[in-house]
Amino acid sequence: MRMFDYRGVQIADYYRAIAEHGRALFRRPMAEATGARIEQVADKLLSNRGEASGVALAAKLVEIWNTLDAERRLQWFTIMARQFGPDERKLDAAVEDWQRTRSPESAARLAIASEPRRQELMRRINLAPRGTAALVSMRAELLTFLKQQPELGVVDQDFVHLLSSWFNRGFLLMSPIDWSSPAATLEKIIRYEAVHEIKGWDDLRRRLQPQDRRCFAFFHPQMPDEPLIFVEVALAEGIPNQIDGLLRDRANSISPTAADSAVFYSISNTQAGLKGISFGNFLIKQVVEDLLRELPNLKTFVTLSPLPGFSRWLHGRSGGDKQTAARIQTLAKPNWAEEDSDGALSTWLAGAAAEYLVQARDDAGRPLDPVARFHLGNGARLEQINVNADHSERGQQQSFGVMVNYLYDLNTIEDNHEAYANRGSMVCSRPVQRLLAAR
Repeated sequence: MRMFDYRGVQIADYYRAIAEHGRALFRRPMAEATGARIEQVADKLLSNRGEASGVALAAKLVEIWNTLDAERRLQWFTIMARQFGPDERKLDAAVEDWQRTRSPESAARLAIASEPRRQELMRRINLAPRGTAALVSMRAELLTFLKQQPELGVVDQDFVHLLSSWFNRGFLLMSPIDWSSPAATLEKIIRYEAVHEIKGWDDLRRRLQPQDRRCFAFFHPQMPDEPLIFVEVALAEGIPNQIDGLLRDRANSISPTAADSAVFYSISNTQAGLKGISFGNFLIKQVVEDLLRELPNLKTFVTLSPLPGFSRWLHGRSGGDKQTAARIQTLAKPNWAEEDSDGALSTWLAGAAAEYLVQARDDAGRPLDPVARFHLGNGARLEQINVNADHSERGQQQSFGVMVNYLYDLNTIEDNHEAYANRGSMVCSRPVQRLLAAR
């Protein structure tokens, strides 16, 4: 996972050498790292034309950024929003030219003139050693301020614009992760696991070492030691309806050639600064392709997914409804399934989960559940709702133990994706449709 130029020299080392050479060009000592100083370095970086000094300035800006506290970082984002927008004089001239001529050339000049200066600043920061990682870190910090400082949204739009280009599928490298992978990478898999906590090295070994387990991750050439997103896969016979059997220490694993299903049971995004920049769909599709090349006996590709907002939604629906409130009170008990002798509560819970997944919408009209948005948007089908599937404390808290199978049918993925993207249609299996009809 290292990036090389055509001579075999690591490009990261090349830019690091340029940065060190550029620093030698500076004759004045760098001032104290303050918000004003980072603005001054940014101005110099934008006006600079030399490659070595430009890389050095970019490195210095990143160095200053890393010393700033939260208050100073907020000041920096405010400066980016207010002082690094488009050049208004050039923009006015370009608008006047476009209104006068309406030519393709004037339209091109208008597009160039309307670009905020902070976009070019970000491109130049990207020249610094680990500049890409620094920009991802900057955006992660920016996201923490957006709710209270909505005026910074223009800065976030520019981050998204550039990061979406730099992290598109064409630049990403997929790599398998197994028990023989570098320890530093394995440590990050433990740290970044976002769905089912990995409780140390023995737990990680259970997920990676058996012959019926696989793990794949996307990397970026400029962040070769940082997995951007990874998926954990279990090879199985049939479609599993609970997670404990996949996570616990098992005496025997099945032969990969005996499996007919590949189960994506955990998908973790690792970089907060890349929120909203989707490449998980490409990961799943490429994993499917790789698995089929290795194991043509696989027929079914399915997830076993959580419902992270279901419990909260259901609590919100219970107001004034004594029967619903009583059911939720029962569901809060760790052993509620033992009291459900006739299965009535389980049937009701499955129907409520179907309603939540298919009918509950956010303000933008999208499915309320983020995991559902991800998989349905990628062309999966809502296949099966599994009650009492996750006995962990987290699973009980977020969904009363309910989990979902989303099916990736290779023959219908594209049609399902188009139906969802163009009409908001959600494809559900007949059992899920029956649950909804019974509500």
